[in-house]
Amino acid sequence: MPKMKCECGNILNYGDIPCAIEYLFISDIEFDKFQDKVDTEKLYMQMKSILKCSKCNRLWVFWDGLQNKPKEYVEIPVKES
Repeated sequence: MPKMKCECGNILNYGDIPCAIEYLFISDIEFDKFQDKVDTEKLYMQMKSILKCSKCNRLWVFWDGLQNKPKEYVEIPVKES
């Protein structure tokens, strides 16, 4: 089962189907390439994966597929003015 350790120490297990911590996204340009009836498998293959840590809310984005290292994005609280 694929898993990785978040910077906060939480273990992110992302092998479950469906996966509670995985979010999928596709760019608007890539999505517009699909016309009429959509082959969901082809659509799925174009999507990028994001893992969200349930402990610290970090996002781990796999820009280049799950076989490559993800990029880390950290939540920054908005300062009230």
